[in-house]
Amino acid sequence: MAYKITDECVSCGSCEPECPVDAISEGEAKYVIDPEKCTDCGTCAEVCPTDAIVQS
Repeated sequence: MAYKITDECVSCGSCEPECPVDAISEGEAKYVIDPEKCTDCGTCAEVCPTDAIVQS
């Protein structure tokens, strides 16, 4: 079960460098997580200041 980034994302970018498999990238309106690459480690959710990253 991969993580996803909700509309609460403020595009701060704190999650992107934390991802060990480079599954996070900057999208048009918010950051996005590639579910094919996500290993469900949760590191991104731990650093998100707005709690915008949740398990899908």
